[in-house]
Amino acid sequence: MGRISGFIYGIISYLISFLALLYAIGFVGNFIVPKSIDSGTQGPIALSIIINLLLLSLFAVQHSVMARPQFKAMWTKIVPEPVERSTYIWLTSLVLFLLYYFWMPIKDIVWDVSGTTLGTALLILFFIGWLIVLASSFMIDHFDLFGLRQVYLNLKQQKSNHQGFQKRFFYRFVRHPIMTGVLIGSWATPTMTYGHLLFAIVISIYIYIAVKHFEEKDLVAEIGSDYIDYQKEVGMFFPGIGKNK
Repeated sequence: MGRISGFIYGIISYLISFLALLYAIGFVGNFIVPKSIDSGTQGPIALSIIINLLLLSLFAVQHSVMARPQFKAMWTKIVPEPVERSTYIWLTSLVLFLLYYFWMPIKDIVWDVSGTTLGTALLILFFIGWLIVLASSFMIDHFDLFGLRQVYLNLKQQKSNHQGFQKRFFYRFVRHPIMTGVLIGSWATPTMTYGHLLFAIVISIYIYIAVKHFEEKDLVAEIGSDYIDYQKEVGMFFPGIGKNK
């Protein structure tokens, strides 16, 4: 793949991934998008649970396996390294769109406080959660995270030079604020259906396992003692909670 075509590929991948993120907000929040977490015709509950678990499992496997250094080392023998991140982001977006499209609603109500003060507070908290996701990406390197920096440097024929480990803004209080935002955005809702509850529970379990047992081990291997000290200083997802002893 040429430098110009790689750059165009990276831009398209970025735009698709940003659309997938915006759609996620509408999907979980049940507004604007044509297909949301509670829209559509409800089918048999057992079948709905099975299909939804398969969709969430597909996302979990793709999102975690392709992010591991061992997979990247193998993958970049097939995909050029400058577009590796863009390809990962593109495939993640594809899996997310499959999840949005094939998700089976389970509409029975767990709680409904819409129209109340508590419901308004939960709705505000929902938007705060997704705002944390977006803001946190800029507190590290938004364009590196979404693959644009890599294809731009390749276009300019410059080598990629990652910045050293830094603790900025939200990262001074929690180690994974992007995941904090996703957790808040998944749970904070005025109306919680059983389908939404299934989504929130599985996403929460996945985030904990992926971060605790995979991502943090990779970060320790990459950064070393500085990250081990960091684990002792701040919580994993919420301030003061999940510090390593």
